[in-house]
Amino acid sequence: MQQVATPLRRDPAPSRAAYRMHRLWLTPVFRALLRVGLPAFVVTMSIGLYLSDDARRAALGDKVASVTRSVQERPEFMVTLMAVDGASEPLAAAIRNLVVVEFPVSSFSLDLEAMRAQIESIDAVKSAELRIRAGGILQVDVTEREPAMVWRSAQGLYLLDDTGHRIAGLTVRDARPDLTLIAGEGADRAVPEALALMAAAGPIAGRVRGLVRMGERRWDLVLDREQRIQLPEEEPVVALERVIALDQAEDILERDLTVVDMRNTQRPTLRLAGDALARLRGDRPAPATRIAGGLVGN
Repeated sequence: MQQVATPLRRDPAPSRAAYRMHRLWLTPVFRALLRVGLPAFVVTMSIGLYLSDDARRAALGDKVASVTRSVQERPEFMVTLMAVDGASEPLAAAIRNLVVVEFPVSSFSLDLEAMRAQIESIDAVKSAELRIRAGGILQVDVTEREPAMVWRSAQGLYLLDDTGHRIAGLTVRDARPDLTLIAGEGADRAVPEALALMAAAGPIAGRVRGLVRMGERRWDLVLDREQRIQLPEEEPVVALERVIALDQAEDILERDLTVVDMRNTQRPTLRLAGDALARLRGDRPAPATRIAGGLVGN
């Protein structure tokens, strides 16, 4: 009797290679490498191979430039004119001459920050803001510097704002008689103090001819009739207020004197004019009269 061969039963245990691959697949780094790294590598290699050809790179660059240009030059992105607000006519004309723009131009081609810096380089401009308005308008809003003083320097006459910043040149002093004249080296750097002195000199403002900076450290207040108030380096406003109070009490500025010296606040001195001193000395020695802590005399 012939025996029938019994088929071998399949071993359910995995092979050693399958077991190792399974354990490797359970590793997070390996899974991430296969799921992300391998596709990224394939895509990068494909792009690199495509762009390795010079003609393909040039064609792709031209295509990108063409698409970019077509978007930037759409009508809604085009600027057709410039509007300048907040500036006088001469200043607006100076801005238009300085900022030269060939209209129409795409708003993407305008460097607003560089244009703002260019406009603010003008002495008369305090600040400027630029933006693109609806309708293709380049809007320039200017804050103009307001003249506060006239400065007479070695180079000529200049208009200064309340910070001492130069605004523009001035041909003749009579062009701005409403502004106080200051003179002397370094006077432009002390404009705020000069404005404070002019505010304190309100009661005698009609007689003030200007302020002179002495030694770049202190002021002389020049009045009509060739009178001068010499102010100290420290607290000049307080010293000027003392002189005005003394004038209101005793009319010293109406007398025949040339200088009120307040440089030494503890010992202010009045200097008489030459003819007045001669009259005092005609028959008798000049009297030494103490006024507000100082002496009337030469």
